[in-house]
Amino acid sequence: MSQAELYVYSTNDYETSLEAYQLRKANELLLFAAQFNDFYKVKLKDTHLPIRTMAEFRQIPFTHKSELVQDQQNRPPYGANHSYPQASYVRYHQTSGTTGRPLRILDTKESWEWWTDCWVEVLRSALVTKEDRVFLAFSFGPFIGFWAAYEGAKKLGALVIPGGGQNSLERLTSILSNQATVLLCTPSYALHLAEVAAKEGLDIKNSQIRCLIHAGEPGASIPAVREAIESAWGAKCYDHAGMTEMGAYAFSCVEQGGLHVNERQFLAEVIHPQTHQPVPLGQMGELVLTNFGRYGYPLIRYRTGDMVVNASEPCRCGNRFRFFPGGLVGRSDDMVVVRGVNIFPQSLEAIIREFKEVAEFRIVYYSHQELLQVKVQLEATSEVASRLQVKLRERLGLRIEVETVAPGVLPRFEMKARRVLDLRNGQKAFGV
Repeated sequence: MSQAELYVYSTNDYETSLEAYQLRKANELLLFAAQFNDFYKVKLKDTHLPIRTMAEFRQIPFTHKSELVQDQQNRPPYGANHSYPQASYVRYHQTSGTTGRPLRILDTKESWEWWTDCWVEVLRSALVTKEDRVFLAFSFGPFIGFWAAYEGAKKLGALVIPGGGQNSLERLTSILSNQATVLLCTPSYALHLAEVAAKEGLDIKNSQIRCLIHAGEPGASIPAVREAIESAWGAKCYDHAGMTEMGAYAFSCVEQGGLHVNERQFLAEVIHPQTHQPVPLGQMGELVLTNFGRYGYPLIRYRTGDMVVNASEPCRCGNRFRFFPGGLVGRSDDMVVVRGVNIFPQSLEAIIREFKEVAEFRIVYYSHQELLQVKVQLEATSEVASRLQVKLRERLGLRIEVETVAPGVLPRFEMKARRVLDLRNGQKAFGV
């Protein structure tokens, strides 16, 4: 059933039709995995198939990244979650390893085509067409990055301009000389390119770039970050969410208010991280995903660790797919509690980015007298640091130290930015 076919129903009929469709797709996946995937043969051994309701689906055990990592250690190099003989696979990728040992993941030709189709939906949501010239500013390494976006843009018929193996100035020169109309990169790298352009006297605000599509970080759904990118580039900014192990599962739209889950290809749940029960509408919980089209590397009830708000209303754009206002709020393992206040790095970034004078920043966790402390380091003036400290106190009800560092001292990022430095093990940096 296509997205267009799902839309013709009334709200109640739409929800009933979508659930029936997803149950059918889930059963097809479960029956396959229970027979042909050694990893899921074990996990599904106590599940009676086929399932009849979503309540039965929610009785299936979760899949955790730690299980997949352990499985690859037990059965190197690729583990038991690859359903076919190795000769059936044509693509290799691995996770970035930002939260531990990287996962090695293979895709069959069919699974890679599915990845491509998922990215076509992301591109279409940003109104990309075959008339566009799409520039991909990322290194073509084993991290998934924008590999599938490259294939998706080709499938749309757009001109694809790869930017691998180039430094930032070379990429900017290529963007301008080729009159690229769409730029794909992380939000951090879009801001860094703007910084380089300003230093080199390159006019990107009046270039042919009309939209940017971001991945790798949640920044494009943070209003202050999005506004900074749009102001620098004179173009519209779109978000996207995906995972190497899961697929390209969500995209933003012209309303730019959050992320839509591609419910034709993914089944999404929002659970309480501790009780594992569905969270009420309007509350925050952990996103759990199941992919329908990646039979070569299936994931069933995968705990992503990403925190989202379980929206009570659909997006104003009219798309009825499940909507997460504000996009990815943070990661469950990134949240810290400082003097009784829950803090996500993204919540700090949302405030910091309101100060356009900040060239770059870093969040530092450290211990003082056995208590967790947080400080923010800025490439900015002391006057800006003072104003930011007041703003953080007003917004969070918490005093957070803000210090300045010399221009160019803090790292810049091409792929996933790592702006959190955890020094609770006693290390030192910049006077901490």
